Amino acid sequence: MSHDHDHDNELDPFAARVRALETILTQKGLIDPAAIDVIVDTYETKIGPRNGARVVAKAWNDPDYAGWLKRDATAAIASLGYTGRQGEHIQAVFNTEETHNLVVCTLCSCYPWSVLGLPPVWYKAPPYRSRAVIDPRGVLEEFGLILPAEKKIRVWDSTAELRYLVVPMRPKGTEGWSEEQLAGLVSRDAMIGTALAKEPEGEPA
Repeated sequence: MSHDHDHDNELDPFAARVRALETILTQKGLIDPAAIDVIVDTYETKIGPRNGARVVAKAWNDPDYAGWLKRDATAAIASLGYTGRQGEHIQAVFNTEETHNLVVCTLCSCYPWSVLGLPPVWYKAPPYRSRAVIDPRGVLEEFGLILPAEKKIRVWDSTAELRYLVVPMRPKGTEGWSEEQLAGLVSRDAMIGTALAKEPEGEPA
């Protein structure tokens, strides 16, 4: 399964119209596709996921907040100002030593935009949507994540009514780190479940 190419033939009608408009504007020389790609990448991998990273970092540092996040993620996340379209109802699922969580939307591409930004192309691709349920361990290995055979993998299927946020395990060696420093270890993929939180490279600055 490749994660790097577009799936234009799998676009929904609205996305297809957007793509057609982009093509026309590009042909007329009114927009630069490279500039658009940079903007999309910024929102997809930098600005958007920072919200979720802050949620995870706060949960790591604040047991009371972590408990609230487990009980009512929607309210806990909203308390940090992260609300809106595609994020009205969210459930946080916590990775443990025994269980790793993975999120997929088998029917379309339901995704918590308010905490993760734009969904990656591969999340919307049929191969991921089908195989994440059938062979989650194999899919994770294709992302470079090889888990111990004894670790259980639980797959959560997002819907229009409920979306999920994976809270990865806190890396060892981060005791005493601030929430801002911890957030730097949390990637979008870790909050979907296709990666782990980054390991610290040394003492935080």
